[in-house]
Amino acid sequence: MLENTDFSKQMSKEEFKLKMPPLKARLGELQRKCREFKIPIMIVFEGFDAAGKGFQIGRLIQSLDPRGFSVHTVQEETEEEKMHPFLWRFWTTTPAQGGIAIYDGSWYRKVLIDRFEKNTKKSKLSSQYEAIRTFERQLTDDGCEILKLLLVIDKKEQKKRFRKLKENKETAWRVDKGDLERNDHYETYRCMMEEMLAKTNDEYAPWTIVEAGDKRYATVKIYTRVIEAMEEALCKAAARRDEEEKAKAAEAAQNGSQDGKEGEDAERKYGKNVLAQADLSRSCPKKEYQKKLKELQKKMELLHGELYRRRIPLVIGFEGWDAGGKGGAIKRLTERMDPRGFEVIPIASPSTLEKSHHYLWRFWKAMPKDGHIAIFDRTWYGRVMVERIEGFCTTREWQRAYKEIREMEKDLSDHGAIVLKFWMHIDKDEQARRFKERMENPQKQWKITDEDWRNREKWDLYESAVCEMIDQTSTDYAPWVIVEGNDKYYARLKVLETVVDAIEARLKK
Repeated sequence: MLENTDFSKQMSKEEFKLKMPPLKARLGELQRKCREFKIPIMIVFEGFDAAGKGFQIGRLIQSLDPRGFSVHTVQEETEEEKMHPFLWRFWTTTPAQGGIAIYDGSWYRKVLIDRFEKNTKKSKLSSQYEAIRTFERQLTDDGCEILKLLLVIDKKEQKKRFRKLKENKETAWRVDKGDLERNDHYETYRCMMEEMLAKTNDEYAPWTIVEAGDKRYATVKIYTRVIEAMEEALCKAAARRDEEEKAKAAEAAQNGSQDGKEGEDAERKYGKNVLAQADLSRSCPKKEYQKKLKELQKKMELLHGELYRRRIPLVIGFEGWDAGGKGGAIKRLTERMDPRGFEVIPIASPSTLEKSHHYLWRFWKAMPKDGHIAIFDRTWYGRVMVERIEGFCTTREWQRAYKEIREMEKDLSDHGAIVLKFWMHIDKDEQARRFKERMENPQKQWKITDEDWRNREKWDLYESAVCEMIDQTSTDYAPWVIVEGNDKYYARLKVLETVVDAIEARLKK
């Protein structure tokens, strides 16, 4: 692909002056339209050192409203960034709807510079390419437009530019040892780029090669390609809106005939009702509970320290029926843990800012660094439960979420995290009893809301969704554990035992 690149392409000053004014005007107009349609845009600048990425970014942003974009310079990972999955730092910088994020360097550093410098293991390359493609697909499926520009120059031109930079004391700092080594081994680095192009030139996030030997030619090509991408994004957004409106109308028309059949359909499509198999009669006497609780909490205290020492992250998600005992289980789990090493993250309805991003964005931001623990009181599974049932997302979105969630949890696991998910299960009668107790106790009334009662009326719908969720997303690397919760003592011990066992199993590896 790069072998046939024509590095001699040029543009005269006169032609450049003629072409740029309409391009600049069109780019500014399209930025406003994309903001109106709430389309997030990511523009990646990659390429050979000294190819002019910074210069071209500077030219591009001259035509953009500065309130609508951010520029991210991607360098070697900091110590903090190394303690997360490598895409974590990019998830946290993805733009909100209508915003533009411009990257000087990108997630491709992992398979280019880091690989060249042997900081990326050969054995990890395949999984990292897959993680990159997954990252881009998830974002574009959600309506983001990703434009990837590869600025290329030949070895001779690169060496000439390095020499010019080094001759000026004000720019000499921009050329480091790594830059010179990549020039010395230009062909090796070019082959790495070729492989990157072959593996990641996907229809949903294609590469554009920019011949950057002549700055004027490169600028016009970049402007032209960005404009084309924005126009394509607007067309896709309009088509997507039309499809969503049609889908909503079709769903509304079918709702009447589907009433009362949801649970039956779930059992037929997704196998056994896993919740119905739970033995809710399981219990533990108070005296035995108190003894085991102390033993398990002492173990958890020691294991927490060992997780920190070995830099192993732990991600725990709690879902369950309202009044199912999530809070009580979390309290007993964390009672003896060092508060500096864990965080409990309560998940409520997404804020306006969170709604303007991919739904996984707020969860990626909260993932723990190595050696720390993140405990989610409600999780990313809201997408396939409450958002699905209450119509807060489209059918296509929640159906797509199963795969996206598995992929996110796989990224965490591949990085070395222990991932556990608990469904706190009680029956309908026990829930009614707990609701009544909360209503009658002034100190617990804050725990019960009108929404809890409304959700109870949709018990069968939720049960069906939960069975499908567990069937679709319980994996070896991120298993679901159903906790029989009619007896709180039994439930709390089961949670603690499961976490302790999972940590001990990891430490033996």
